[in-house]
Amino acid sequence: MSAAVDTGVPEPEAPSGGRGLSVVLPAYNEEARLRPTLDAIRAHLLADPGRWGEWEMIVVDDGSTDGTARIAREAAAADPRVRLITSPVNRGKGHALRQGVLASRGRQVLLSDADLATPIDELDHLHQRLAADGAGAVIGSRAHPESRIEVHQWRVREWLGRTGNRLIRLVAVPGIRDTQCGFKLFDGDRARAAFADSRLDGWGIDVEILRYFRRADWPVTEVPVRWSHVSGSKVRPLDYARVLVELVRLRTRALRPADLMVTGLFLLASFVLYQGLWADLDRGYLADSGQDQNQWEWFFAVTADNVVHLRNPLFTTFQGAPDGVNLMGNTVMLGVSVPLTPVTLLFGPTVTWALVLTLGLAATAASWYWLFARRLVSHRGAAALGAAFAAFAPPMISHGNAHPNFLLLFMIPLITDRALRLCEGRDVVRDGVLLGLFAAYQVFLGEEPLLLAAMGMLLFALAYALVRPDVARRALRPLLTGLGVALLVCLPIVAFPLSWQFFGPGSYSNVLHGDNTGNGPRAFLEFAGRSLLGSDERADRFALNRTEQNAFFGWPLVSLSVAIVIRLWRRPLVRALAATAVAAALLSLGEKIRLPYTDVVLPGPWRALADAPLFEAVIESRVALICVPALAVLLALTADRLLLGGDRLFRAAGLTAIALALLPVLPTPYPVRERPKVPAFITQALYRPYLARGESLVTVPLPSPAGADALHWQSSTGFGFSLAGGYFVGPWGPDRLGIYGSSPTHTSNLLTDVRHTGRIPDIGPALQEQARLDLKSWHAGAVILLPQHNDRALRAAVTALLSDPGERVGGVWVWDLPETR
Repeated sequence: MSAAVDTGVPEPEAPSGGRGLSVVLPAYNEEARLRPTLDAIRAHLLADPGRWGEWEMIVVDDGSTDGTARIAREAAAADPRVRLITSPVNRGKGHALRQGVLASRGRQVLLSDADLATPIDELDHLHQRLAADGAGAVIGSRAHPESRIEVHQWRVREWLGRTGNRLIRLVAVPGIRDTQCGFKLFDGDRARAAFADSRLDGWGIDVEILRYFRRADWPVTEVPVRWSHVSGSKVRPLDYARVLVELVRLRTRALRPADLMVTGLFLLASFVLYQGLWADLDRGYLADSGQDQNQWEWFFAVTADNVVHLRNPLFTTFQGAPDGVNLMGNTVMLGVSVPLTPVTLLFGPTVTWALVLTLGLAATAASWYWLFARRLVSHRGAAALGAAFAAFAPPMISHGNAHPNFLLLFMIPLITDRALRLCEGRDVVRDGVLLGLFAAYQVFLGEEPLLLAAMGMLLFALAYALVRPDVARRALRPLLTGLGVALLVCLPIVAFPLSWQFFGPGSYSNVLHGDNTGNGPRAFLEFAGRSLLGSDERADRFALNRTEQNAFFGWPLVSLSVAIVIRLWRRPLVRALAATAVAAALLSLGEKIRLPYTDVVLPGPWRALADAPLFEAVIESRVALICVPALAVLLALTADRLLLGGDRLFRAAGLTAIALALLPVLPTPYPVRERPKVPAFITQALYRPYLARGESLVTVPLPSPAGADALHWQSSTGFGFSLAGGYFVGPWGPDRLGIYGSSPTHTSNLLTDVRHTGRIPDIGPALQEQARLDLKSWHAGAVILLPQHNDRALRAAVTALLSDPGERVGGVWVWDLPETR
């Protein structure tokens, strides 16, 4: 008897094939059920000795407090093929299975629950499939359509089980419908290898083992079984939550130390770039963001306010009063601003702004790193290099001044990966569903980046189809089917928000960006203002503004990219990438292309898209952003080839060339200036006696894209008032063309002119009447003037328009307007 009892330390593993079958039974307080189970299994195996040959049963007592161990000892005494392993304390099902499997010697290993909810005669079916399919594992599945559930669990437990399995499929082992059924047959050597690598002690062990088999590319087959619920189950409702917690541990464990280090470096680099902002969150303002920091902080704050007060998050009247603002048409990034509502409420919108920029840049880099390491290159260093360029390239850093919707692009690599999976055709429905969900979420992060990503993928697909038509033909059907599934999933989610954006209050049909919104050819060879060898003065000559430096790769990197394409031209991937980058670069030149150093102007290819729906609102220079991941892939491929082999001298020369090409475009920290203080009139709520319900506050001049500090007054003090005017995109004129700011009026134009020139026009009854009408249309309750450039002229103009000298209150001049109420 003593030889059949173990104290918890597995015996040395016997050579594979020492026994035909090992049956492992984890047991915890199974005194009432263990003996019939052992008898049933023993009888079944003895009934066909030719099939099973030498077999063994291993009972793992997981710290039971009843007579479980005693019953197992009695069975071991009666039959030496029964063995007992004991644990002094209860460690969990995972620990018990690991002990049992590692102590096994069989060519095949069966795992079964001690209650035999799946009858032992189902083993015959699993054994046949394991031999016929050459699978690494055959697992019983209660979710299989041919399974027979003879005794059901109570409904809540069944619902929890189904929900848990769906979550497990989503995050851990896609394609396996029932991971938790306790009846599984494994190839013995593969089972021992998987359990030796396992770490989970609880119910999540099943998922961990199946993930191991997936990573090792060992087939796993699900088969139908008979199953009956047996009362006294050890699985409690809370255990489903514990499985999900263990899955988080499992996903974390899958990360390599190198992956964590690379991600940490991305985060550190992002923090260094924004160090000036983090150093003074109360007064710091990104110097090159124009009025966008005020606008984005306002977007985050108004979304949080809408969420707290259960208002429509797609619309507000806090600026642009009384007509309001279509928030869905203004890129409020609901996918981030809504989840970060607690941060905005607790710490203020400036903290949210800094977090979104800093974490967004690092998350984008980490996502590209994951994609490159998974699909593109073998060397982690090469993946890190490509990902770093994809996230920190000059166009990305330019948008990092003021456009978090173009910085937070971590979903784009995930969407790309899912599209590639569709081309493989493995699980079209599942991949289509996930692609639809990913695309829907990206809509709430930024629609224009999604449109540009779709353009880039389409350009690449067409180019790759030309160089590899055989691959394209195989991929076309599953890709189109998956895209159809994705649309069916995505459209119901985004239909209402998009209909509000394009047809709701405050909607517009186009955006007037003005002329000269394309890249000049020289912009691709110059260095950006935030690049190590760049200068703002030079870069400003070739870009719309400092947040729209959408090329600026520098001549060394462009030259290196051309050399890489020539060197690797035989690879279809490289040819398709080169075609994609060239096409995107040409499109980004705009409707008219002026040849450098000449007066020659040629029609640009963007002319064909300029008036098309959706494209009409795109700033065409941004199409050059498509070049960023294309160049990143070229850099990663080259670095991977150099790092993994070749002559040492050639490797050193190649890596040096990459370093010299990237050094000039290394990003430098964003400059920060001090933002103006909020006047006491606002911070002390001195405006309240002047504003009745539904009235707005009119600032002189009105808030606009040129000056939007008033938005900061609102977002930093809790939205106690509405503003006439503002910085947003809204409709103008009968055609409802999109413009930045509210529709101009005679009075707003007059005040803006006085602010810029200091000259006061001759103000007579006609202008006074026009001012009265404009103030009435704004539902104005008061007009205020802050100290500013030409403030004396502005005060004189307002006094003349209103025939009222105003009064000084809380650091501002105030004109009360009771007649408009």
